[in-house]
Amino acid sequence: MEIITAVKGFKDILPPETDKWRHIEETAHKVFCAFGFREIRIPLLEKTELFCRGIGESTDIVEKEMYTFLDRGEESLTLRPEATASVIRAYLEHNLHAAETVTKLYTIGPMFRRERPQKGRYRQFHQIDTEILGPDDPRTDAELILMLLHFLDKLGLQSLNLEINSLGCAACRPAFREAILSFLRGREEELCGDCRRRIGTNPLRVFDCKVETCAAIISQAPLLPDFLCAGCRDHFEKVQALLRLFDLPFHLNAKMVRGLDYYTRTTFEVTTEFLGAQNAVVGGGRYDHLVRELGGPDISGIGFAIGFERLAAMIPEADADALPQGPLLFIATLGEAALGKAFFLCNGLRMKGIRVEMDHAGRSLKSQMKRADKLRSAYTLILGEREIAENKALLRNMLSSTQTEVGLDSLEETITELVR
Repeated sequence: MEIITAVKGFKDILPPETDKWRHIEETAHKVFCAFGFREIRIPLLEKTELFCRGIGESTDIVEKEMYTFLDRGEESLTLRPEATASVIRAYLEHNLHAAETVTKLYTIGPMFRRERPQKGRYRQFHQIDTEILGPDDPRTDAELILMLLHFLDKLGLQSLNLEINSLGCAACRPAFREAILSFLRGREEELCGDCRRRIGTNPLRVFDCKVETCAAIISQAPLLPDFLCAGCRDHFEKVQALLRLFDLPFHLNAKMVRGLDYYTRTTFEVTTEFLGAQNAVVGGGRYDHLVRELGGPDISGIGFAIGFERLAAMIPEADADALPQGPLLFIATLGEAALGKAFFLCNGLRMKGIRVEMDHAGRSLKSQMKRADKLRSAYTLILGEREIAENKALLRNMLSSTQTEVGLDSLEETITELVR
């Protein structure tokens, strides 16, 4: 019978990769908590309308990439393609805005988009998503960016580039939109099919096109910072000044736009040279009208989303010591009596929070020692019928290859002492 394999674009995360993922999650929990964020867990499925209204009907995500279907009640449902709309839906549904003027939330989990799978990009992918809801203040923008770079630094990531831009607001963006439309008129035939379609829906998205011919044309286009109103210009200058307080290097990228319609004012990306053409590790920005567009009060927000798979691929191998290691102890046994004693010792130590492994198959001592070495066990206890009769065993340090004799009656205390 043929083996059933995973769906294309859906990937199993196996040990030891899961150790790295847990390390990233634990670092995120620690850093985000220090900055006042609390975790929220949101459903995988939402009503399709949420993403159509929240992300934008004209975006590639809504038009081409969402997993949408009718359930048995003929209601249109969608596997979440991003987290921000879902977080805000929960924020409004549970009246979190009534409880406090500033709400800081984060969530970690899978998202779903049906796009062409490639290195570092899957149809089920995972994100770390953070949102600050409440203040329309440049300090909030700077605080979020500082936390992001601090988190990436804690993970040991290097050669990162922070790019920032301002996308303006409802007051200044219409003039820029008209300038872009005027620039593109007469050049339609030189653009790719997607960009020609975007002219009629969201012309700013042409800046995000990776097709070389389009990029060459857009390189001559007007730039959004030249059209910012006084309020947006002041906001953006204050964000930059606050980042400079911490000597945080950044690059002004006037051509950077985000793939979602809801962004306003400050937007940012963190890129790296190690990921090729798809070089963005993190993207985010301010969205001052999204809460209102989803039926809530006029509350501002800002957030970012980190691609988990890309992040995991960038964790330096030199940081392997920071990841969970093998068991503290492996119990190697010879004979049935030793197996019974080892089972009792092994599980007693586990219930004290100590990771211990043993062999149940009765293999040779040589095979068991190889297994202990493969597991990267710190110590191996060698236990046979003679050792049981004498009420003692050999405890081998796997790193130094030295052995000491230990009494079985005090073994738990001896092992517990090793982890202090």
